[in-house]
Formats: sequence, structure tokens, C-alpha cells
Amino acid sequence: MKSNKKKVNFSIINPMKLLNFEIKNMKITHLLIAIFFYQIAFGQDTARVLFIGNSYIYTNDLPTAITQLSTSLGDQVIYDSKLNGGFTFANHWNDPLTYTKIHAQVWDYVVIQGQSQEPSFPFSQVNTQSLPYAVNLADSAYEVSNCTQAMYFMTWGRQNGDPQWDSINTFDKMNARLRNAYLRISDSADACVAPVGVAWKYVRDNYPSINLYSGDGSHPSVEGTYLSACTFYASVFRKSPIGASFLMGLSPTVAGQLQSAAALTVLDSLQTWNLKPADSIVIAAFDGTQNGNQIQLNNQSYRADNYQWNFGDGGQSFEINPSYTYSIPGSYTVQLIASSACGSDTSEMVFNAEVFSVDEMQLDYSLQTFGNGIFSIRYNAISEFERFDFVSTDGRELTNLVTLNQDATQKEIQLDCSRITNGVYYLILEKDKQIQTIKISNF
Repeated sequence: MKSNKKKVNFSIINPMKLLNFEIKNMKITHLLIAIFFYQIAFGQDTARVLFIGNSYIYTNDLPTAITQLSTSLGDQVIYDSKLNGGFTFANHWNDPLTYTKIHAQVWDYVVIQGQSQEPSFPFSQVNTQSLPYAVNLADSAYEVSNCTQAMYFMTWGRQNGDPQWDSINTFDKMNARLRNAYLRISDSADACVAPVGVAWKYVRDNYPSINLYSGDGSHPSVEGTYLSACTFYASVFRKSPIGASFLMGLSPTVAGQLQSAAALTVLDSLQTWNLKPADSIVIAAFDGTQNGNQIQLNNQSYRADNYQWNFGDGGQSFEINPSYTYSIPGSYTVQLIASSACGSDTSEMVFNAEVFSVDEMQLDYSLQTFGNGIFSIRYNAISEFERFDFVSTDGRELTNLVTLNQDATQKEIQLDCSRITNGVYYLILEKDKQIQTIKISNF
């Protein structure tokens, strides 16, 4: 179970915020570290994947390549696909067969790919013609299972860019726009990304002799499909494809270079691509408001349906958005454990309960100190108090360290604090479910 402790007073958390990322000057040490931490396989892992896309997927049969690559590394991919040449996000959204495929079973991942150019178009055009449909497709996958992850297939810029528009008329320009658009779409859909386009750029920059394109300068060559397969393997299983025996007919040298590029792209930046294990996608998050010693909590958790709140003083709640009242002033850690079949996560915040008002009980009293920690409290109108608590300013219970004698006839409390260190404390008196707090300055 993950734990994220925040020492804040009810600041809003945005758990799905993605990081801006560029691959620059990557070192082999980064790759070795990534492999060390993420190449952990206890037996075979299995992933059920549905591919929704077009010719960039069916050229050279990418799903089969991913399956064979995974098998050679000891893992299993069970897949289906819904592929139509030139289809956009909107085309898939408006095709009933898309929903038949999505609802056919519970998928671990539903891979979604738009037409190769559409995410690179002007911002306003993408906002109206692409993004809503891309998000709706992801939401349809979530409706089948709360544990399904939508994964966007970040495609690549064309070999020489797209000449129809200056902002995408080179590979680098077009690739950057596709990258940023897919990250923006995934952020909007609470989804993850298979960063094939970023791996593509790394290979073009570092291994220019490897041709990733077919003759049209758009669709992938066998090398391009193999790079895509390696990137998807690393994205789905969060493991390195390095060492795979499935080479798709490529030389061991070229295949090894493509495997390394995919591992470096994905495993060096899992947070950027929002890639999580299938059983750990729950995010616990909350904020809240306070009024004196009362708090109202606002649950912002993701992919969870069970909630356990621990308020730091022994109190608990299993409500979605509970309210709570502290009886003793102090500093308390409020903990939320959110869980579902998709995993479990923990989030914490520190709440500073305010001192209760001295007028809450409307008690008239006088406090007199005799030095050496000895105090006398005289009061009117109350015959006898029912409960006494003595606490520090951080909420620690110290009642057993002080001596307190109540003389109801004389309406006097004698308090001996000689056994505790100098400081500010609070004596809390209770009668008929009303509380009076008296500040004790023991110096």
C-alpha cells in the first residue's frame, strides 16, 4: 500500500498532473537504473489488451508483434483489435462495433489511437474535433471496469513532416505537437500513454541509419513496428524489452538498439506517461475545510470505492465525505485509505485543531498561581465537573501527570503541575456535554 503524507492544512491535491518531459542527453546509467528497479518478474504476467486504431497498428501486425515479443520475455498478451484505415477518434466513437469490442470482456488496457495527423492540428481544432471523442472512448472503457486503463498510442511525426502547415512541416515539429497533444488528451481522460513517438525521435537522433518508415514516409517499416512493439511491452508491463529473443527478422544489433531506445524512453519516465501497475491505479486524495475544532473533508480519490478515515485521535469513519469534531485541541494527522479491486493508496494531511472558546460553557472563573506549578481555579454556578483532561498544545494527553482535586462545596479546583516541564497547557472541564477550556501557563 502506498503512502503519501502531506504536512499541509487542507490544500487541494491534483493527483493526475503530468510532468513536462523531453528526452535530452540520456545516459546509459539511467537505463541501467530503470532496468534494476523495473525488471522484476515473479512468473508470468498477463495483460488483456484491446487495440482501437487504424493502419499504423495493422501495418506489419503490431498486436501480434507485441504478443510474440512478450512471450519471448516470459509474459502473455491476450488481445483483440478494432482497426479501420484512416479512422479518427470521432470515427471510432460513432462506430457501434467499437462499443461491442470494448464490452466484449474486461480489458486491462484499451489502446486508443487517432488518425496520424489529427492530434498535430491547431489547438482549437483538436479541442473540438479530437479531444472530446478521445476522452469519450476512454470513459466507455472505464464504464465496463473501473480497473481498466485507457492507453493512448502516441504516434510519430512523418519522415519529413506535413507540408500543409508550417507548424508541422518537419519531423521534429510534427512529432513535438503529437507528443504534447497525446499528453494533454491523456491528462483530460485520466489515462496513460505508450510514448512510441518519443522513442521514435530518440532512434532518429541517435541511430539515424535505422529507417523506421515504409516507402510512403508515414507508415512504419518492420523496424518501426518492432520499436513500437518494444515500447508497448515496456508501457504495459513496466519492464525492459532488452534481451527479447523475438527479433522480427531484424539483426541482433538493430533489434538491441531498438529495445534499448524503448526501455530508456518508457522506464526513465513512468510518471510522465502515467504508467501504473494494473493493481495499483487507485489514488487517495482529499481536501477539507475547518471551523474551530470541526473539519469537513472532501474526498477526491480516484478509482476507489472503499474509504477508511483515521482522524489521529482514535476516531474513524467509513463515509465518503465525513465531518469530524475534535474534543481536545492539538495537531492531528488525518489519514485516508482509499481502496478498490484496483488497489489501495493512502493520503495524509495535518490538521491543527483550534483551542475551544473560553465562553463555550459561559463559566465565570478566576485562575490563581502559587508558583512551582501549583494553581487554584475558583468558579461559580457549577456544582461539580464530570470530566477533566489536561493536554499539551500539540494534543498530548497528560492528565496522569498532574494532580487535580475538586472541592465542589467551595467551588474550587486545586491543580498541581509540578511534575511536568514548563510550558503552555490546557485544562479541559466537562459538565452536561459542555466543555470549558482554561489556558494554564506553567512557568
